[in-house]
Amino acid sequence: MSKRPGEPQIRTCRVAFVVYDDVTLLDVSGPLEVFHQANRTASRYEPILVSPTGGSVRTSAGLTLAGTVTADQAGRVDTVVIAGADHLAERVPDDVRETAAVLAERAERVASVCTGAFVLAELGVLDGRRATTHWRHADTLARKYPKVHVESDALHITDGRYVTSAGISAGIDLTLALVEADHGAAVAREVARELVVFMQRPGGQSQFSTAIATPPAKSDPLRIATAAVVADPAADHSLPSLAKQVAVSPRHLTRLFQTELQTTPGRWIERVRLDRAQQLILDGHSITSAARHSGLGSDETLRRAFARHLSTTPTEYKRRFQTV
Repeated sequence: MSKRPGEPQIRTCRVAFVVYDDVTLLDVSGPLEVFHQANRTASRYEPILVSPTGGSVRTSAGLTLAGTVTADQAGRVDTVVIAGADHLAERVPDDVRETAAVLAERAERVASVCTGAFVLAELGVLDGRRATTHWRHADTLARKYPKVHVESDALHITDGRYVTSAGISAGIDLTLALVEADHGAAVAREVARELVVFMQRPGGQSQFSTAIATPPAKSDPLRIATAAVVADPAADHSLPSLAKQVAVSPRHLTRLFQTELQTTPGRWIERVRLDRAQQLILDGHSITSAARHSGLGSDETLRRAFARHLSTTPTEYKRRFQTV
């Protein structure tokens, strides 16, 4: 695109995508398409694919990304985007970590998509910073890297020069935010319209998770108590009632929740009830019926739980996720 007379000169932003065998394809192609669409306006992005060894990379979808270069061959890099893959949550390969380290050291801005956050955490650059990743792997990220302040519900987070995003398609949200930071809301909005996506999606990523993930309880009283709540969320699960059911004091049961699940009985029970309400809504129940049968009670209590945990409303959740 040629520069019109009188237009300000826009510096080209070179964006290095860190890719490797079994990388998640959409973690790469989604952000690439955002930058491509931005280049149809006044933006200037030059993407390059960087891998540990250069050449071709096999993606998790079986397609091949050709023409990648090594970090030493990449030249000037302004922004780094580390794409994710399932195996990064288990172990970050040395060559991927080293490639990311070389690029991150010279870049002005470093971003990760999905489990790409594990690479940044492994480098130590997220210590003391807020970060996010795919909801399925958020607990693992927090456990493996306790110095990272993991926010499991966020779609993307910027802390200093580091930007992390939730799973897979959230890479598009992240890249729109980068374009907005570089060129303003009007350009980002135009790209979002072209891609037919939200410029800022409503709610957080918790609305996409399927159910509360609770680690297995170690003690018998807590195992019995949590099983009772999951089996019938709408029953009377007040702290005295639940403690009596498992033959311990309310204080001891509270201590078990704090020690093993890092939460209070009330908060954990509300989350279980919210999960049940979500499923009831998707099964066709009205908001009032879902509130009653989940144990949350009233429409207002249900709305507050949705706002607190999912950053959306029951009506919006139903509209977006119910298939009929």
